[in-house]
Amino acid sequence: MQTNNTLENLIESLKCLPGVGPKSALRLAYYLLQRDRKGAHNLASSIEESLKKLGHCKLCNNFTEEDTCSICDSQERLSDTLCVVEMPTDLLMLEQTHSYKGMYFVLMGRLSPLDGIGPKEIHINKLLERIRKSDINEIILATNFTTEGNTTAQYIAELLKESKINVTRIARGLPMGGEIEYVDSGTLAQSIVERKKLI
Repeated sequence: MQTNNTLENLIESLKCLPGVGPKSALRLAYYLLQRDRKGAHNLASSIEESLKKLGHCKLCNNFTEEDTCSICDSQERLSDTLCVVEMPTDLLMLEQTHSYKGMYFVLMGRLSPLDGIGPKEIHINKLLERIRKSDINEIILATNFTTEGNTTAQYIAELLKESKINVTRIARGLPMGGEIEYVDSGTLAQSIVERKKLI
């Protein structure tokens, strides 16, 4: 199919979204151009503003407009408990359970050597620095129950083996291969309550 460079660039740009292949990108491009130009302008504006204003919290690595996020700034949170999650969506899901009142660290991924994702890419040094500079008694590893998530949890647990910190893993109420983002809040809350000691 003959397309111009501008349209080709739009289609290519849309393909960077997860789950969007060539056909979906083509459909989205035509929909935005033909049916919802106002929505397309709002989307472009929101993306541009987010890229300018949002950075990573210097403590937990979550997205924020400030140096530190509202959770890390809160005096209401338990500062001696740190929950390690893969992605910001996992943090949001845990917050929706209203059962966890500690702090977080967001890895922004999980170990996957085949994809070239190692400790550096998931900010392990930043996590260890956070632990070293804080008075933390317990670390809850709330990575997904996938091969990569389990590997990541085990890797972090091994790094902390010599410390006096209590390292726990969320309970297996989550199905094997299950991702936190898709688990209902009741199950997730129970998995925090029933967490198991790793080391």
